[in-house]
Amino acid sequence: MANIVAVKTSAETALDEAFGGLREALPGAAAVRGLRDGAIARFRESGLPHRRVEEWKYTDLRNLMRDANPVATSPQGTPAAAGRAEDFLAGLDHIRLVVVDGAYSPTLSNIAALPAGLKVTSLAEALASTDDALIADLSAGAPDNAVLDLNTAFMSDGVVVSVEAGVEIGLPVAIETRHTGAVPQATFTRSLVVLGAGAKLTLIDSYEGPEGVAHQTNAALAVKVGDGAELQRISFQVQGLEAQHISTVLASLGKEAVLQSFALEAGAAVARNQLFVTYRGDDAKIVLSGATLLAGKRHADTTLVVDHTALGGESRELFHAVIDDEARSVFQGKIVVRPGAQKTDGRMMSRSLLLSETAEANAKPELEIFADDVVCAHGATCGALDEDLLFYCKARGIPQKEAEAILVQAFVGEAIETVENEDLRDRLNALTLAWLDKRV
Repeated sequence: MANIVAVKTSAETALDEAFGGLREALPGAAAVRGLRDGAIARFRESGLPHRRVEEWKYTDLRNLMRDANPVATSPQGTPAAAGRAEDFLAGLDHIRLVVVDGAYSPTLSNIAALPAGLKVTSLAEALASTDDALIADLSAGAPDNAVLDLNTAFMSDGVVVSVEAGVEIGLPVAIETRHTGAVPQATFTRSLVVLGAGAKLTLIDSYEGPEGVAHQTNAALAVKVGDGAELQRISFQVQGLEAQHISTVLASLGKEAVLQSFALEAGAAVARNQLFVTYRGDDAKIVLSGATLLAGKRHADTTLVVDHTALGGESRELFHAVIDDEARSVFQGKIVVRPGAQKTDGRMMSRSLLLSETAEANAKPELEIFADDVVCAHGATCGALDEDLLFYCKARGIPQKEAEAILVQAFVGEAIETVENEDLRDRLNALTLAWLDKRV
């Protein structure tokens, strides 16, 4: 029988060759190199994900990513001290950690006086250690995923944030990931956030880049929330509309841990936001939510897997998408309840609002339940703006576009309301209004 050999795309070939050229220069001790080699071997076997891979059915990355940009090895230039994230955070006391073109920048960060119990290290520095626990935390709960394998193979830098047990950090910690320069590059950053037992932290992570430059981002964030710890995460992506953006979150929850995560997607030509959450301890709780704002021919994909492996876990997921012009939105959500994970309470909802006849929304909610004493539900809706409400607004002298903006803001605001911090809620609403103003 003849052997069937898959033909590699130019992007797959370029990525393989790039790893060969960079392998010895990438940071990390022997254990890290073994991790990288295993990841690139899996990628060589699978290639970029395509529509015949079920998890990527609606986001054919092999087709969408025709070429691979050169991998960034250093910042292209001297970036400005403030990026778009600083506009979002203006007036808010926070700890700023800046990653520029794939490299952590202590100069642009404000780390001179960190609160007691908070430690910040660059990932490159951490990878040089022989800490087996660190290596395990970086990949804990990692699924079989080709783009995450690419991140593991190429991860160059990022930040490691750790909070000691019982410590509450009063200031938000913001990880700002920026692309600079006019030459398209690819970056592969990975950050790790570890909360000790009973610790509390608010984390803001942002992704931004210039307009008119087709940068490629492959970012990963590993989160370990210890027993009784609480993490509130706010993420927003406002990259240039020619960019490609893929982000992966790997979260592990201890006993009675709490994770609240909200993500706003409002940039990039192609974006995929992946979340993989695993319950390691009993009675943990999560609230995952987000909003996607799409126009033009943008494509945005939110994919999440919530894996209940312990008793009494509670999960809530709510995602809203606003889709205009010829844009396309994808939501794939799965709740898995393992044998023995009794008393699980899981509920998931996605809603899509179509603002044009050519907009497209895809939703695939799933439940996989292997325990009998559980309460789980999922749902998905898709529709246009309510004509009666539009008429009500216009009858009071409000122009069509402004009336639409009012209704869209209310729709997005329902998802934003899941954010507990009032100040951050207001700032997220302001980002939504800025997007709507451009549309009007």
